[in-house]
Amino acid sequence: MAAKFADIDEQHPTQRFSDLVGEPCRMLMPIEGYEKMPLVTLEEAVEPIVEYVPDVRRRAYFAKMKCAELSPGKLSMDEAASITLYSMEWEPQ
Repeated sequence: MAAKFADIDEQHPTQRFSDLVGEPCRMLMPIEGYEKMPLVTLEEAVEPIVEYVPDVRRRAYFAKMKCAELSPGKLSMDEAASITLYSMEWEPQ
């Protein structure tokens, strides 16, 4: 049964947008004040990272289209699409 799973060394790790390698290993204060910020659309939320993640606008659009078809329930369209966008995998450019 274990033979069905790919060897870990053969898998390509998912690369996330982070810089953890350069971060000091110390306890930091929690981020506060974000709850006072106004909610914005997903399109507005991705604008600051467009230069680092060039395909993010197109993927945000696809995430919203996918969520429009699935009826997100208690989440707003932008909330559901942001979760969908976060969980998408794609190769870095």
